[in-house]
Amino acid sequence: MLRCENIVKDYQTSEEVVHALKGVSLSFRDSEFVSILGQSGCGKTTFLNIIGGLDQYTSGDLIINGKSTKNYADKDWDTYRNHKIGFVFQSYNLIPHQSVLSNVELALTLSGVSKEERRKRAIEALEKVGLKDQINKKPTQMSGGQMQRVAIARAIVNNPDIILADEPTGALDSHTSVQIMEILKEISKEKLVIMVTHNPDLAQQYSSRIIRLFDGQVVDDSNPYEEVETIVDEHTEKKTVMSFMTALSLSLNNLMTKKARTILVSFAGSIGIIGIALILSLSNGVQSYIDGVESDTMTAYPISIQATTMDMTSMMESMTPDSEAKDEQRDMDKIYTKSFVNNVLESIASSKQNNLTELKSYIESEDGQEIRNNSRAIEYSYGLNLNVYNEQTDSGLVQVSPNGLIDKLGMGDLMNARASIMSSTSDANEVWLQLPDEEELKNSEFELIEGNWPENYNEVVIAVDKNNNITDYALYSLGILNQDEVVDSYNKIVQGSSSEVKTTKEKEAYAMDELMDTKFKLVLNSDLFEKVNGIWIDRSEDEDYVQKVVDNATEVKVVGVIRQKENTMASGMLGGIYYSSEMRDYVIDQCENSAIVKEQKENEDINIFTGKEFRNGEKLDFTSLTDQEKLAMSMMSQDEILAYMETYNDNINATLESNLKKMGVVDLDSPTQISLYAKDFDSKEVLSDCIEDYNQMQEDAGNKNNTISYTDIVGTMISSVSTVINMISYVLIGFVSISLVVSSIMIGIITYISVLERTKEIGILRSIGASKKDISHIFNAESFIIGLASGLIGIGLTVLLNWPISTIVEAKTGVANLAILPWQGGLILVVISVILSLIAGLIPSKIASKKDPVESLRSE
Repeated sequence: MLRCENIVKDYQTSEEVVHALKGVSLSFRDSEFVSILGQSGCGKTTFLNIIGGLDQYTSGDLIINGKSTKNYADKDWDTYRNHKIGFVFQSYNLIPHQSVLSNVELALTLSGVSKEERRKRAIEALEKVGLKDQINKKPTQMSGGQMQRVAIARAIVNNPDIILADEPTGALDSHTSVQIMEILKEISKEKLVIMVTHNPDLAQQYSSRIIRLFDGQVVDDSNPYEEVETIVDEHTEKKTVMSFMTALSLSLNNLMTKKARTILVSFAGSIGIIGIALILSLSNGVQSYIDGVESDTMTAYPISIQATTMDMTSMMESMTPDSEAKDEQRDMDKIYTKSFVNNVLESIASSKQNNLTELKSYIESEDGQEIRNNSRAIEYSYGLNLNVYNEQTDSGLVQVSPNGLIDKLGMGDLMNARASIMSSTSDANEVWLQLPDEEELKNSEFELIEGNWPENYNEVVIAVDKNNNITDYALYSLGILNQDEVVDSYNKIVQGSSSEVKTTKEKEAYAMDELMDTKFKLVLNSDLFEKVNGIWIDRSEDEDYVQKVVDNATEVKVVGVIRQKENTMASGMLGGIYYSSEMRDYVIDQCENSAIVKEQKENEDINIFTGKEFRNGEKLDFTSLTDQEKLAMSMMSQDEILAYMETYNDNINATLESNLKKMGVVDLDSPTQISLYAKDFDSKEVLSDCIEDYNQMQEDAGNKNNTISYTDIVGTMISSVSTVINMISYVLIGFVSISLVVSSIMIGIITYISVLERTKEIGILRSIGASKKDISHIFNAESFIIGLASGLIGIGLTVLLNWPISTIVEAKTGVANLAILPWQGGLILVVISVILSLIAGLIPSKIASKKDPVESLRSE
């Protein structure tokens, strides 16, 4: 089974070559108890180590089951030691931080035996040596004899063919030595036991064969054996492999024997993680705050594309101090003219008509999918002014929408001019506004605090700001406060006759039910026209007629109170009434089916307000009237004639489209404004790119008139905020990462110290078949544990520190939860900590794997 042929072992020292073995040739039986005797330094232990595969011969051959080992690789020797050899050492060589059971199981673990089978076989081995009741003890809790029996149990647990015992009784008393020898003798009945000893008496008493060595050579063999036939064993043993869990267990148990040091090292390693995690927390909190502001800004200032728009960019550039001179070399002894008025006028003159019908169709098509994906909401406006009145006021009949207070204050023309220049509606002056169609947008802006949301077309809600305030402007405009008093005070101040505002003191607070009791009347645009002798006349300025229409109009009820949400920038926060799209659709439908609209649509060439074909600036001339027209006018009252003339002259430039618009006709496919509410600033950029792509597509198709023009002023001003925050964060993380690298280097040093402390354990593991790779895995596992602990400690401390940081920041700035570590960031930092620790431990683990097992076993 085992044969040594002319084994030579030389050691190279700094000065000379030491010949430890000088051509040893021996053969061994499958089962016998062989004792090797000789003086110290004669080569006994060297010979034993070579047989056990711990040390390699210089020349000669070790033949195992008829197979030469000359070409054995490291993995072959590892497998040989694990399956064929069991070692029993003089100093026991047990791993102190492992239990008795774990020490015995270790060889089986390398053999790939299942957990249940390992435990069963380890207990059986311990039972054979009389230690079944000691399986949970640590080696340090046992006597020398007990530890040696554990070592024997470990040697036989894997059922090896050969047991090698190096001075197994050298550290034991005589009584215990006899017990150990009896166990070895019993084992030798089935296996080959080779023992090195200095005790010739024990060798004579228990051995079946005694070999004496002197100066590296065999000088005597009491029972030599010559093989008759060489049998080659073709059976290939399973390669040894240590599982990662075993490596983790060994390293964790070792680290737990040095708890204080492990905790301190892990804490030191976590410092860099804490620094980066705190920066990430603050960066994430600030970014979340900015995202909230951005989202709110997106709500208050969406990308608005209007039917008529002008280029605001040149106007803004004209206000920039160096917009013209920055690239020009100038003589600074002269004064130059800077264009301002001309630029503004050119901007107004260059207003462009956007084809929103085509754009709306594109957005709702498959090609507009990207626009829809990057928009939290898309709102369409149709330029429909609802006619709403309040007749239950101290000022008499009050027009709520369009806001009659503006006209009473004499600001109507100014506001209309401003709206015209800015190419926008005058919603900022209105108190009768539409709720967003998109539920998500509505819920992000407002919360319902009383009653319910509008469910029918004639239901509305009253809005207050985040502090439950509603402005007196809204109350005056809605007719809840007396408009006449504020108009009278305004006129006196303008005229200079008074500098005091004298109005009835408004209430400081209203009960919600009190405001919800307010009733309004909804008047259709088409109801403000009356047909007189075949001609339709606009009666919107006739108070008596309007009152009659209001008396018969639909009643609108306030069914709820909504409040602006915190951290939003919703428009219309003067307060007022919000209606739903159901009211808009109802008005559009009713106007569409009204008599005046039907008549105008049936007579597309005739202006029904004049009874004539649409004219281009031709004023009313009585000499040009037909006899029928003169007869019709003769039957009118003086007021009716004046109204007819005013209506006629107001409509001299009318077109079919302008007439239908005046009557409240709206084409839902042709909005006057499209508002794209981006999800965030990145999405806003995508939407801008989508519009550019749309324009390019229209130009390529030869439809340049369908290209869209708009100005994103808000996006231009604040789009770089996130970039600045990210840049600062990256710089800070770069600085703190230095401490992370330093921590990793420290972990590498600690791992190297652990290698030095566990050198003997390395030898023990190698003796039972652990490969170099297994040893490397053990220390990699230790680095993994420390890295994981460092990361978890760092994240845990960061989470704890975030609370006082957020509290302090909130106390100083009012911004809550500013320090929040995202779980993804925390997870990534833990992974980074583990990776850096593994990298730091690569060199120490490599050093550990290359340690000589014989030298390692000799270390203390």
